[in-house]
Amino acid sequence: MTRVETDLITGIAVDPVTEWFDDHIDALQRPLTFDLIAGGHSNLTYRVTDGSGRAWVLRRPPLHQVLATAHDMTREHTIVGALQGSLVPVPGVVGLCADELVNDRPFYVMDFVEGTVVRDGAHADALGSRVKLQASQAMVEVLAAIHAVDIDAVGLSDLGRRDDYVARQLRRWMRQFDESKTADRPEIRAVHDHLVERIPDQGPATIVHGDYRLDNCIIDGGGSIVAVLDWEICTLGDPLVDIAQLLVYWAEPDDAHLPLESPPTTSAGFWSRDQILAGYEAASGRAVDNMDFYISFASWKLACILEGVYSRYVHGAMGDKVPEGGIDSFVERIDGLVADAVARAGQIT
Repeated sequence: MTRVETDLITGIAVDPVTEWFDDHIDALQRPLTFDLIAGGHSNLTYRVTDGSGRAWVLRRPPLHQVLATAHDMTREHTIVGALQGSLVPVPGVVGLCADELVNDRPFYVMDFVEGTVVRDGAHADALGSRVKLQASQAMVEVLAAIHAVDIDAVGLSDLGRRDDYVARQLRRWMRQFDESKTADRPEIRAVHDHLVERIPDQGPATIVHGDYRLDNCIIDGGGSIVAVLDWEICTLGDPLVDIAQLLVYWAEPDDAHLPLESPPTTSAGFWSRDQILAGYEAASGRAVDNMDFYISFASWKLACILEGVYSRYVHGAMGDKVPEGGIDSFVERIDGLVADAVARAGQIT
């Protein structure tokens, strides 16, 4: 087989990918249709539908500018597969294609989970108050479940080092920022150096999702979480980073800076950040200390991630999709996150 020329708009080589589906799914009815799912700024995610209406999800890396340690389909497939049957809701896994001759990059396929992804304020406004309250509670309970997974029992012992997590994350995202930045941002280096000198002692390691937020989950009609998505930067480490990251994403109506273009949690009816933090502490049984440090780190990390996303959009690596608010909206969000990281860092004694 010779290397395929993958469609630069969709990222799908239709004929070879269809053959792969035929080999892995019984009674497949051709033709397949591939629709790029709105939302998600890193790996490309498609809904794949066959002639009978059955649906699956295909995940593949961006088309260009794939950093050496990012967008590892084998890793993401392994994590979702390991969590099958656990208390963490994840989609069923169909399979992994590591042969780059099929679609230029590795990809994996999972079951399509029915439900709602609450991507923005408009989606959230359409939900009832009970659904918002249930979704708020479910977010902390599922995060506690992620952090309670027995790493060894599910076969994820080799997912990553367990110690020194925050120090490693600071090194990693500083490097990623340097490799993908579109402009110099001295505050990024300054916050990094400030945090490096003040890392709290880490408790026992857990699975760390790394990007846990409402719009990376699928909820049912009552607000329960039926699937957690986007495991691409999951590893082992300090669980307090996950709750801090959730708090950074969990925007409130009067926030000066917003991490997303239209955060769903600014819609009336969701828990406050204080309630989220208290709910997580109750559900996990874990003390949540040094939160100024962790929230400063989470804001800084998200700024580094968004700089990478912005760079990929600028260089055409995200296909033909344009994010809500336009590509340049990333600059304002990055500026706000850096400002929040600096402010929190100033409160760390």
